[in-house]
Amino acid sequence: LGFEGDKQPDIDLNFSGEYQAKAHRFIEEMFGSTHTFRAGTISGYAEKNARAMVVGYFRDKEQFATQAEISRLSHGLIGVKRTTGQHPGGIVVVPKEREIYDFTPIQHPADRSSAGTVTTHFDFNAMHDTILKLDILGHDDPTMLKMLGDLTDVDVRSIPIPDEKVMSLFRSTEALGIPDGHAPTGAATLGLPELGTFMAREMIRETRPTRFYDLVQLMGLSHGTDVWKGNAQQLILSGTCTINEVIGCRDSIMTWLIYKGLPPKAAFDIMERVRRGRGVSAEHAQLMQAKNVPEWYIDSCNKIRYMFPKAHAVAYTISSLRIAWFKVYHPEAYYCVYFTVRAGEFDSKRMCLAPAAVRRNREQLRSKFRDLPDREQKIYYILELVEEMQLRGIDFVPIDLYDSAATTFIKVAPGKIRPPLNAIPFISSAMAESIVRARVQGPFKSRDDLMRRAGIGQSAVENLAEAGCLDDLPATSQIEMSELFG
Repeated sequence: LGFEGDKQPDIDLNFSGEYQAKAHRFIEEMFGSTHTFRAGTISGYAEKNARAMVVGYFRDKEQFATQAEISRLSHGLIGVKRTTGQHPGGIVVVPKEREIYDFTPIQHPADRSSAGTVTTHFDFNAMHDTILKLDILGHDDPTMLKMLGDLTDVDVRSIPIPDEKVMSLFRSTEALGIPDGHAPTGAATLGLPELGTFMAREMIRETRPTRFYDLVQLMGLSHGTDVWKGNAQQLILSGTCTINEVIGCRDSIMTWLIYKGLPPKAAFDIMERVRRGRGVSAEHAQLMQAKNVPEWYIDSCNKIRYMFPKAHAVAYTISSLRIAWFKVYHPEAYYCVYFTVRAGEFDSKRMCLAPAAVRRNREQLRSKFRDLPDREQKIYYILELVEEMQLRGIDFVPIDLYDSAATTFIKVAPGKIRPPLNAIPFISSAMAESIVRARVQGPFKSRDDLMRRAGIGQSAVENLAEAGCLDDLPATSQIEMSELFG
């Protein structure tokens, strides 16, 4: 609320994606269905859509228009309301003594009255300073930690933070049992939330974090806009300051300025301006200079366009270190859960291969990474982790029609992991679940029997066969007369 109650609260909470709907129901029960509504969104026409509409209009009217006229009219359509939707986790809470109509009309998203969801008619950004919004968001980290705890019987809250071997991952791969220089990219943080991307690895190499707070700073730097590149990165590489001293999270601005002697309200206002990308005002700059705030600090504030809150950075760091602990001490469980939760693009044809083939596939994608579509980039990161897993002596066993789970990777022996049925290309989770339900009734007599009982099509059966799951299954249950009588 700010030091003088002049700030609008905006509360964000991350839950497991599997628990998110339950959390939403809890909020509704707590405040009442008449005082909780999903935050509405408004989608406008983008440039491409607008241009297509204008071209279509002239085509339907059989009229000629110059490119300049088409561009002029298209520009006028950009941003005009196209449809409405809902924020993925935003819930507007109306004060007890007021009602929603004091702030906004309500509607069904996209005007679909059959939808059970009711949203605010106005986009929430138009009401940000007027009414409270709770962001009840779905996140993969809590899901991973719950599954890891269940698989290993470890209470995730008992995991030491920081752990010496876990912290060593930020400078060496030795804790993984891989000699330095032998890992796919020389990094030990592959597959760790927020710490495994190329940008994060570069930041780790340049900042060499050794303490918990260093990682909190890294989380803030990697989630901000114009906080690292051309800003903190230059300050660290030039020796002007260390990872501890750069501006990493928005809260650090306020607390450090208060420490330097600025009035709390002024320090808070500066933080709010900087985190929103508005820089330092001339009046605030004079105040900071009067308290001997370095010029590099003021310049850094003026470059920032968005800053991450420290509470979020701390929460992400704790989750990442807990997951890293499982990666070090329970590797099979870690890889099973990672591939189950975060590897939606897992492709058995490209990943359940010998180490040399996996490495070759990874190197082919790496050479053209920047030009790859989003899905192929995700596949590259998965291939990195598969290669790392194999270097640690853990391998995949073949997918099996009867022994593979529908959607989860399972440890079948020390160093052995069996992928699920939906790891096969073009076998969806729904198909895999259907096969698992059908096999409970007994073995399949033939491929026709599999199709009939599981409700899958011929192409799905062909994909299963290509994966080696149907080698012992005949095409049909019919028996030729010649087989009966020899």
